[in-house]
Amino acid sequence: MSYAIFRVEPINKLSDLAQIGSHNKREKKAYKSNPDIDITKTKNNIELVPLSEKYIKGFYNLIKEYKKEHDKRMETMRDDRKKTFKQMVDDSNNVVADELLFTSDNDFFKGMNKKQIKKWADTCMDFVYEDLDYTKEQVLHATLHLDEKTPHIHCVVVPLIRKYDKRTNTEKYTISKKQYIKDKAHLSQLQDKYYQRLIDKGFDLERGIKNSDNEHISIKEFKKITRKLDNRLEQQNYLMTRDFEELQEKLKTSKPTITGKEVKIDKDTYDTLNNFMNTSKRVIKDMPRNQALFKELTDYTQTYKDLENEKRHIQYEVKRLEYKNKELQQENNKLKSLLNIIVQSLKQFFRKLLNLGTENDKDTVVEEITNYHKLDLYTNKDLHDIADKTPREDEINDYLYTKKYENDGRDFDI
Repeated sequence: MSYAIFRVEPINKLSDLAQIGSHNKREKKAYKSNPDIDITKTKNNIELVPLSEKYIKGFYNLIKEYKKEHDKRMETMRDDRKKTFKQMVDDSNNVVADELLFTSDNDFFKGMNKKQIKKWADTCMDFVYEDLDYTKEQVLHATLHLDEKTPHIHCVVVPLIRKYDKRTNTEKYTISKKQYIKDKAHLSQLQDKYYQRLIDKGFDLERGIKNSDNEHISIKEFKKITRKLDNRLEQQNYLMTRDFEELQEKLKTSKPTITGKEVKIDKDTYDTLNNFMNTSKRVIKDMPRNQALFKELTDYTQTYKDLENEKRHIQYEVKRLEYKNKELQQENNKLKSLLNIIVQSLKQFFRKLLNLGTENDKDTVVEEITNYHKLDLYTNKDLHDIADKTPREDEINDYLYTKKYENDGRDFDI
């Protein structure tokens, strides 16, 4: 599985900014100390926000009004308190700039061409402008590196703002990171927004985790599992709802053409139906995985209950996690209900295709409804309702007859 990775690295000194600029702009002739960089591929790097000069010069151009304001203030300052602009920003508690790093793992980029990677990079920059709220003037430089093992973006921003100063009762320039990223909790929220933005743009990223065989986990790990499962269910619910609503709208306006025993639908509606089918298959495939995680979470909750007498300080946390478990179960039930509604609503559509579709359409319907039956999404009665008095009734009855003996001779649930 691939993760949506967004990190922030503070740049506290101008000397650090210069070194980072040298790396990001590949100003060295060779990188013997960094074997991950293949200098022969550097020509493939993409400048998302170009900077023709060195970082320090670009920085001074960006903050020139700030420097003017500082220099003017120093004119009336006592000599023992005067500082150059460089001394002031280096000694400040604020950062000089922030470096935003965006990447994922090799599996995420595997098979992508340069145009597709550029689309991902543009989505990352949209996040910088629309979610972090940086203006284009505050971005010193942004580059997409394709000459290392994994594609990644370095985006250097200078959070220069005008801020009210209570002491002087005036507005003045300052560099304030907290204006854009307040604290760790806010950063976590921003990372969630970044993840959702990528999902909305169609990038295949997951926040699920593999089942663990550990008998005991910490509160931190439990919260991590819960959060990731919550994101998985939210994503699945979003995708199913989106595709189902799109299919409903298409079916309202689509006018099938009936010629003899064949029914034809426009390509746009057919593609929408295929998209819905593919999304349904993915959600159905993930359901056993979700159930396994629910069981794992329940087992961990029980473990914490058994330890309550010895670890009373976690009692409140356990109760909160139990409540979160119930919320996740409700979300899963909601997803199941939505899926059931969708599957049931397709019965008439499948029946029409069995009566009026091409032979290929009929083959596809038989395959789909028998798959749903194997997953217990359709009962025997559902299959009978769909197949009744259609050209494929005997074929579907033969399937049900065979399944009866595969299930140790149990009677049909009709």
